[in-house]
Amino acid sequence: MTKRGILTIVAILAVLVLIGWVLQNNKKKNAETTAVVASGSSGAVSINTEKVTTAAINLDFSSNGTFAANQDLTLSAENSGRVSRVLVDEGSRVSKGQIVARIDAELLNVDVETAQANYQTAVKDLERYESSFKTGGVTQQQLDNARLNVSTSRARLQSANRKSGDANIKAPISGIINKRFIEQGSFVNAGTQLFEIVDVSKLKLKVTVNENQVVNLKIGDKVSIKSNVFPKSSFSGKVSFIAPKADNSLNFPVEIEVSNNAGSELKAGMYGTAVFDFADQDAVLTVARTAFVGSVNSNKVYVLDGNKAKERQVISGRTFGNRVEVLEGLKEGETVITSGQINLVDGTEVQAIK
Repeated sequence: MTKRGILTIVAILAVLVLIGWVLQNNKKKNAETTAVVASGSSGAVSINTEKVTTAAINLDFSSNGTFAANQDLTLSAENSGRVSRVLVDEGSRVSKGQIVARIDAELLNVDVETAQANYQTAVKDLERYESSFKTGGVTQQQLDNARLNVSTSRARLQSANRKSGDANIKAPISGIINKRFIEQGSFVNAGTQLFEIVDVSKLKLKVTVNENQVVNLKIGDKVSIKSNVFPKSSFSGKVSFIAPKADNSLNFPVEIEVSNNAGSELKAGMYGTAVFDFADQDAVLTVARTAFVGSVNSNKVYVLDGNKAKERQVISGRTFGNRVEVLEGLKEGETVITSGQINLVDGTEVQAIK
């Protein structure tokens, strides 16, 4: 190996040794810093605390959501034919039962006339068979077949009359024509989309609430509704649906029926805020959410006893933001530890940070 190669290796080894020494020195300094932070001047673990108190609970909350039309449907053709007239356009207001279009009924009328003729013939045949049956001219089976033919012909006539009546396309609900899919003169088949009708006289505000909020709701509850686009207008609604099952995010869908104002300012697809107001609640015992070791589900806290931390099992109740109701295990006036629990075991000496 050349002299130059030997020098390169030595230099690399020297750099590695220097890096190792720096890392070790930094590790030692970090450990000393951590020990200072974790311990007070007496070697006790530094903690934060708070007194256990009773307080009135505010159950009020709000939830954002989207308005949906009370009714939104697509009207389709029930028969084939050529559109002879279109009586409404997009944006037109229609009432339930109003004629919105007509389909050429010429062929349908022919079907009615044919069905009517067949029915009359069947009735006359039945009368003849009944007369002949009395004299023994026809059998019972022939008479029964004649009666069946009358019944079948009557059903066909009723169906033809209904189809002929369906030549007048009528709106099944009251609302506004949001889309028109046909033009006068176009040919449609049964099932062809004709109009989209939207009823916004009433809307549904769809929101989600968590498990602590849903337990306080019931069908029919009054709700105040706010809209960012109409800050000076106020709307009222009532809870019309509460999902019996949570969604994938563990929230519960809730629908609120909202009456629109006279000008139908609210539109389907707009954002809205539901404000849920509740009566004043009785005072309950609460602690900070951070007092629980790990999570609220652990039902374990540390209580300050002199200068030591004592582990305490409790039974938690409802959660209100950053406060948690305590049903059993604590008394008003006791002091719980709200930070530093990761360094604690039962009986650890502690020092509260002032």
